[in-house]
Amino acid sequence: MTDPIADYLTRLRNAIKAGHRVVEVPASNLKKEITRILFEKGYILSYKFVEDGPQGTIKIALKYDHVNKVNAIKCLKRVSTPGLRQYVGYREMPRVLNGLGIAILSTSKGVMTNKEALGQKLGGEVICYVY
Repeated sequence: MTDPIADYLTRLRNAIKAGHRVVEVPASNLKKEITRILFEKGYILSYKFVEDGPQGTIKIALKYDHVNKVNAIKCLKRVSTPGLRQYVGYREMPRVLNGLGIAILSTSKGVMTNKEALGQKLGGEVICYVY
């Protein structure tokens, strides 16, 4: 697999479109941090790390509005790919959906959202957009 983050986002997108409640993805430290950010910002209901085998898995419970049957995540878009890395400084920080969405960045201080990186005056690699 050449791009495990794109695979992670695609599994989430496919589970949302199929109406699944829980999705399992292979674990890595970067995927765990992205999952933690999605939980903290209210895009997913809960998550659990399962240590089975050398890699482990992440079980993610998706968040739905029960009345309208709409998911909390409208769009997951991969920005930086292995073939074309996208880096930004803190002065060129992207605004997703005019501030309503988040961009997840990998910085020198760890994985964080665009708003957290802007507050700390950090730039980094833009991993994905979520709204």
